[in-house]
Amino acid sequence: MTALFADRRVLITGGTGSFGQTMTRRLLDRAVGEVRVLSRDEAKQDAMRRTLCDDRVRYYVGDVRDHDTVLRATRDVDFVFHAAALKQVPSCEFFPLEAVRTNVLGSVNVVEAAERNDVGSVVMLGTDKAVYPVNAMGMTKALMEKVAQAHARNNRGSRTTISSVRYGNVMFSRGSVIPLFIEQIRAGRAPTVTNPSMTRFLMSLADSVELVEHAFLHARPGDIFIRKAGACTVGDLAVALCQLFDVPAKLDLIGVRHGEKLHETLASREELSRADDFGDFFRVPVDDRDLNYARYVSEGDPKGVHGTDFNSANAPRLAVPEIGQLLRTLPEVRAELAARDAALVS
Repeated sequence: MTALFADRRVLITGGTGSFGQTMTRRLLDRAVGEVRVLSRDEAKQDAMRRTLCDDRVRYYVGDVRDHDTVLRATRDVDFVFHAAALKQVPSCEFFPLEAVRTNVLGSVNVVEAAERNDVGSVVMLGTDKAVYPVNAMGMTKALMEKVAQAHARNNRGSRTTISSVRYGNVMFSRGSVIPLFIEQIRAGRAPTVTNPSMTRFLMSLADSVELVEHAFLHARPGDIFIRKAGACTVGDLAVALCQLFDVPAKLDLIGVRHGEKLHETLASREELSRADDFGDFFRVPVDDRDLNYARYVSEGDPKGVHGTDFNSANAPRLAVPEIGQLLRTLPEVRAELAARDAALVS
């Protein structure tokens, strides 16, 4: 993997987020020539600049909604990690057109700019909420995947490979539930749980980065790569955190928020019927039928659709002790526990 990025120029849209900062550090460790960070928040860029202190990182203030900004940022770039998105489910429910402008039209800008500037490969970061979506965030991320697949169908001779990855909740990413639960526990409050029976996939940030790197190595135009993951109930996750911090496992049930599902799906049965299984990953190739309607109407697909979805209800279920062990692998959780222990000693 080091050889893939050595001396190359890489752009990360939304580069000041949890994924972008982790990926930037990883690229710097792998002898990258230049990392371009494109984001809207100059304050976060300044904090990132002072933390990294590496002149191989260049910062572009701008928005993926603006085509000219993306076109300038992708000039002479070899690879693009497209991580910029509106990700908060409730806020996207209140402002769905804003989600469309960033997650769909912004992704179109990235694809078109990469094509125009002969970028070698673009990987677009997706979510399990794009499968059977019930909320605006999931719907717009599903359309992002469709944008990547449409590019593959309509540009068969393109020098730019556009692919997507899809994964579940990234533990301790910005805006995720784990740091919220820890903040509440440290403040002496019970964790606020929407529905304790709700299930979610669990992935570390390192797992998500490995998935993206796998896509860069193996992607064909239009592919979707899916990282297999274990799942747990939200109630068990809250209990595991209470046990880690040695507090009573009491939960504050607040009810389901706008646009939330009881279970999430990483891969639909329709996708799995044509997917390649790589052990830790699925690859779902693009349906590359053209607009010869006979192949849709009178001929169809002789393989058909069989089996079940891969969702957080039927994925391997982690029990509370296993969740605790997984949480202890996270540097952020270890740092929180160390801070608690230091406070107790003093």
